[in-house]
Amino acid sequence: MKVPKSAIVVPTLGRRPEFLTECLESIRASGVAYVRLVAPSGYKPPPAVDALIDEIVSDPGQGLAHAINYGFQGLPLEIQYLNWLGDDDRLSPNGLAILESVLDGEPKTQLVFGGCSYIDETGRVLFVNKPGSWAKWLLAFGPQLISQPALLFRRSLFDELGGLDESLNFAFDLDLLFAAKKIGRIACVRQITASFRWHNDSLTVGSRQKSVREASKVRQRYLPMALRKLSILWEPIVRNLILVAGVLITSLVKHRAHDERQ
Repeated sequence: MKVPKSAIVVPTLGRRPEFLTECLESIRASGVAYVRLVAPSGYKPPPAVDALIDEIVSDPGQGLAHAINYGFQGLPLEIQYLNWLGDDDRLSPNGLAILESVLDGEPKTQLVFGGCSYIDETGRVLFVNKPGSWAKWLLAFGPQLISQPALLFRRSLFDELGGLDESLNFAFDLDLLFAAKKIGRIACVRQITASFRWHNDSLTVGSRQKSVREASKVRQRYLPMALRKLSILWEPIVRNLILVAGVLITSLVKHRAHDERQ
């Protein structure tokens, strides 16, 4: 059996089987991928989940970044491209194939991203984020508009970095973006390639303030020394804007849920 070009790692606690099944089905509809589930030791996937994965490995229990890094270890050598997907998120139909085609055609491109739909617990679209190539330049001075579920990166980049930064609890995806930009090119496509599910159980949603502070530290880490000192002028403003945007989206989700119950 031919090994796919891409691997998608899905870390899960196994507590949301309906979302997990939907997530895995979306990967299969998005392209051809090697799917590895990282789950707690002793987790036994239900038949619907087991039929959609290639492999399951036990989570060492040392944090999310470590679980993802562990999931990428020892993959078949033929695999060239990587990403991970939250167990409640989704890839778009043909989204993976679209991203693969860019990396296939642009050897110097380290990472490619597409647009992302933000959805509520029922799967309804809250809004669509379709950043252009300018989003990679905004990383250093503003909010992260490149959605992690909607991207794909080279395995060689991951190997060169030695994996995701496990000292970070939330912003390791932002750190990856900065590192990719520093090493090579970042490309974008206009198509929607993934969906991020917004609900209070989501790691970055439920821990919004901690996530925003950590992202701020990562942005400052990659600034030239002179600008690093000046960043105290704009970073508090950026952090507050991100927090306000999060509150507004959470409010929208709650209002929609309330309207459905009426």
